[in-house]
Amino acid sequence: MSDETPEPPLWEQLADKSANLPQGDRLQKVLAATGWGSRRVCEDLIAEGRVTVNGDVAILGRRVNAIEDHIEVDGAPIGVRPDLVYYLLNKPVGVVTTSKDTHARPTVVELVPREPRVFSVGRLDVQTEGLLLMTNDGDLANRIAHPSHGVEKDYLAEVGNGRVSPGGLRRLREGIELEDGLTAPAKASQPEPGLLRLTIHEGRNRQVRRMCDAIGHPVRRLVRTRIGPLSDRSLAPGAWRELTTAEWKAITEAVAQGDLGYDPEL
Repeated sequence: MSDETPEPPLWEQLADKSANLPQGDRLQKVLAATGWGSRRVCEDLIAEGRVTVNGDVAILGRRVNAIEDHIEVDGAPIGVRPDLVYYLLNKPVGVVTTSKDTHARPTVVELVPREPRVFSVGRLDVQTEGLLLMTNDGDLANRIAHPSHGVEKDYLAEVGNGRVSPGGLRRLREGIELEDGLTAPAKASQPEPGLLRLTIHEGRNRQVRRMCDAIGHPVRRLVRTRIGPLSDRSLAPGAWRELTTAEWKAITEAVAQGDLGYDPEL
């Protein structure tokens, strides 16, 4: 008789291993949520050994933290699929945030590669310049667009009529009554006379311009300098670049925390 202890069945080994793994969402659910296919397709990817978590080949039943764990499919971080692109564009004045324009004005899609076809996440009016996110990831765009979310956006506004009074800054910070209701409190500062730095998290139509009009300082120039975790002072007007993996993860984390939202035309 052999003294060796028989090896437990494979299903029992996997169950024991899974029980000792971190808890969270099931891996196939996370993969499906980031656009890798239906849950059944994602289960097949896992079963075929094509998915790794923190460098280890994943097993069915694995639970993960989508924010903290490093998950790859065929060596590519989830969400950064070969068929998905994410561009950060610095929109110049005079360019419209549409795919086509009836007045033959230049559009933002003409400033980025034609293939694959992308669309803007949020809008800036024709006279507003600054950062704009463009992608063909409809799932991410839809989650960003959901009205229950909101993201902080930073703007620099050059305004008329000289220095804004302390009372005007206080009104911006406390909220201003517009025709569509009271605005949420904004972060507002004046680095120099006639120059405002504003941070808002709402996305009302032309909101920054209307807020400045309400305190008697119409906007002469408006630049969006930050969208949530995205910023780039070195990006020239009309230039674009792809998001880094770290930036993509930061946006995904913001969406997961209910902290990133759609920005209607400002």
